[in-house]
Amino acid sequence: MLTREDDIDVHALRRQGWTISAIARHLGRDRKTIRAYLSGREAGARVRRLPDPFDPFAAYCAQRLTDDPHLWASALFDELLELGFDRSYPTMTRQLRARGLRPACEPCRPATGRAVAVIEHPPGEETQWDWVELPDPPEHWGWGKHAHLLVGALAHSGRWRGVLCESEDQPHLIDGLHRVAHALGGLTRDWRFDRMATVVSPESGRVSASFAAVAKHYGVVVRPCPPRRGNRKGVVEKANHVAAQRFWRTLSDDVSVEEAQARLDTWCTQRGDTRIRATADGKSSVATVAAAEPLTPLPPPFPAVLVVARVVSAQALVSFRGNRYSVPPHLFGATVTVSVRLGADHLDIASGPTATSTSGHPSSSPVILARHLLAPTGAGATIRDPLTTGHVIALERAAIAASTTERPHRGKERRPPSPAALAHASTLRGQAPPAGAGEPNHVVIDLAAYAAAAAGRNTLTPLPSTPPRTTSKETNQQ
Repeated sequence: MLTREDDIDVHALRRQGWTISAIARHLGRDRKTIRAYLSGREAGARVRRLPDPFDPFAAYCAQRLTDDPHLWASALFDELLELGFDRSYPTMTRQLRARGLRPACEPCRPATGRAVAVIEHPPGEETQWDWVELPDPPEHWGWGKHAHLLVGALAHSGRWRGVLCESEDQPHLIDGLHRVAHALGGLTRDWRFDRMATVVSPESGRVSASFAAVAKHYGVVVRPCPPRRGNRKGVVEKANHVAAQRFWRTLSDDVSVEEAQARLDTWCTQRGDTRIRATADGKSSVATVAAAEPLTPLPPPFPAVLVVARVVSAQALVSFRGNRYSVPPHLFGATVTVSVRLGADHLDIASGPTATSTSGHPSSSPVILARHLLAPTGAGATIRDPLTTGHVIALERAAIAASTTERPHRGKERRPPSPAALAHASTLRGQAPPAGAGEPNHVVIDLAAYAAAAAGRNTLTPLPSTPPRTTSKETNQQ
């Protein structure tokens, strides 16, 4: 059976066109074993059935070398012989190296002033990766105290690209790896990492099981740096320094994440790729040297699920990568989760956990609130409910219900206590409420009195008679 690292190497070499026989000779394995791993019939590492004779002495050796990192192996071997160790000196030293029992003494091996050698990297051999923590991002980004920049650099040409991320978890790492590799033009044979926990175990340096699937998907070999030797990936370390000083240091506060990413991409194209490199054929720009590297085309993105938390705006919209997506209007101010499967054409907006049980886990699973088609990153689009426009109608109804046409109350206005309030005050004082208190303050007119007065009358009462007035014409005629 193969170790996890050999399993990754088998798939990477097969993707590069190696035959099964060549892979078996290269790794010193049987062809049937290589074929079984490539077909998916075998997985895991070889389990040792016999007890290791060095196991009883491992704790003693670790303690002695912790107490004295400079203890000679021959002196330690003499002590083990007296304790009953029955194996050879080479067996002991091999176990010390394999188990990593001798700690490194940093004061005795400083990096400053030490002789170093420039490592030659053939074209298309290695891509170096590293995270950069950038302090004090713009407050409106909502990223907290640090922004995270994933930088990838081609070790041969020195060409590098970076992607701004709001987290360093594994889904953001996988998304950043794909985006940076796409910007660099393809894949190299090896990926060089430091001992980040999302890729390898910091203690043992072995590839994690979750990232092994990612490496097999892209067909690359994972090469972790030796412990406490970050300068092994010096190309990307220099790119980190340049990104922090020439891009992040001068970034203004009024830019969005998408604008900052666009500025970084422009800087890398106009400044980083125009640097002059010394080559065997003379001097060439970084872009020219990188264009000649034999890179492998990218497969589709690894289907990791990217999950981020967002707060719903007053317009019932959720922001994600430069676009806004609608949710029902009653969620204003609530915290929701946006989940995207890398390579998919849609995103899901789900409710956050509403309660927590005594064990610390959410008592109710998130509920999908909306599903939208993904808009291009940084397009500034507003995506509403695409099927029934239900979110738009609900938002308009909620806005109309919350509005009124009445005149606002005046600040300087006499409003004495109402009879209902006086009745409550009397009850609090232990007094009987005043008569009529608490009743509506209006006059009721009984029309029965008018009906009784008009009963039996069918004509109007005549007015008192007055003598008629004569005109001057009638007087002359008389």
